[in-house]
Amino acid sequence: MAAGGGRSLRRWGWIHKWSSIICTVFMLMLCITGLPLIFHHEIDDLLHEGVQAAKVPAGTPAADLDLVVRNGLSRDPGHVPHFLIWDPDDPNAMMVSIGKAITDNPADNWLVRVDTHTAAYLDTPDLAGRFTSIMLKLHTDMFAGLPGKLFLGLMGILFCVAIVSGIVVYAPAMRKLPFGAFRRDRPRVVRWLDIHNLTGIVLVVWMLVVGFTGVINTWAELVIKVWQFGQLAEMTAQYKDRPLVANPTSIDAAVKVAIRAEPDMTPAFVAFPGSLFTSKSHYAVFMRGNTPLTAKLLKPALIDAETGTLTDSRPLPWYVATLLLSQPLHFGDYGGMPLKILWAILDIITIVILITGLYLWLRRRKSGLSVEQVVVAADPHVAQTS
Repeated sequence: MAAGGGRSLRRWGWIHKWSSIICTVFMLMLCITGLPLIFHHEIDDLLHEGVQAAKVPAGTPAADLDLVVRNGLSRDPGHVPHFLIWDPDDPNAMMVSIGKAITDNPADNWLVRVDTHTAAYLDTPDLAGRFTSIMLKLHTDMFAGLPGKLFLGLMGILFCVAIVSGIVVYAPAMRKLPFGAFRRDRPRVVRWLDIHNLTGIVLVVWMLVVGFTGVINTWAELVIKVWQFGQLAEMTAQYKDRPLVANPTSIDAAVKVAIRAEPDMTPAFVAFPGSLFTSKSHYAVFMRGNTPLTAKLLKPALIDAETGTLTDSRPLPWYVATLLLSQPLHFGDYGGMPLKILWAILDIITIVILITGLYLWLRRRKSGLSVEQVVVAADPHVAQTS
């Protein structure tokens, strides 16, 4: 092997080794916890049977939204609504996110389900105690809040580095072999290397996509803060000195104003004045598109909570749109059950890649071999041609 090529391979081998070692255990945890999250809707439906909304004929009009909110608050006197949410999985149910005060952290809120057409109270599901909620907390922040998210984001970056450096390190040996080769007659370390390389190269694009979208998702809180202090502050600048609206106008009327302003979109959720996604004096009605792609994107319409008039409506900036698109892509939540099954299979194969990579590192450590030496052991011709 030429001296320059050898130094380059050793350098990339060092990068691949340490980026893999640092992130592998955490990536295994993310793959294992992410597997049930791909099917979280189906698991929740199987394990938790909520109160069903009334069966109504097609075309039955929705109930007045002010009544929906009042009935949602009926069992929690003295508390306030933060958000009114249209359930994307059940058109017959809506959710009211309730907190003790409008300034409370919405992460501490609880959800109340209300019948969309009759406005009848349905139930208050215990979401925090669900298996999928526990898996989600482990997957997103390991119960460590924002520091946990940023740490896992760093692990995701190292995972992407490990993928790219792995291609560079093992490509010389793989060029000498037919695609999909598995050398049964070679030592065990070479057989494991073949499994690791084959599964890795087949999934390289998918792993990079899922890894990168996972990194983006860990920045969600920071992205929202940037939007709040950027576009939202600009949209509400002339109202910044207003106090919290004491007697806001009808939320039903506010949503109708937003629908008239965006007739080709449907409401996804409403943020009440003073809550996280709006100002002290506006309802923010977040509208979404009607196609599988545009349904993931949101456009806020700000409605003056004193007068009920539209004051501004504009698309979210690119960095928020990127976040909104990356979240469902990360879990394969675009193409229904076939895509979920595909995502699950690819997730399982990724677990195999991580386990075989861990074995190869332990094998090298036990034998004292470097990455370069393992590659040469797999294909001695590399030493002559690299």
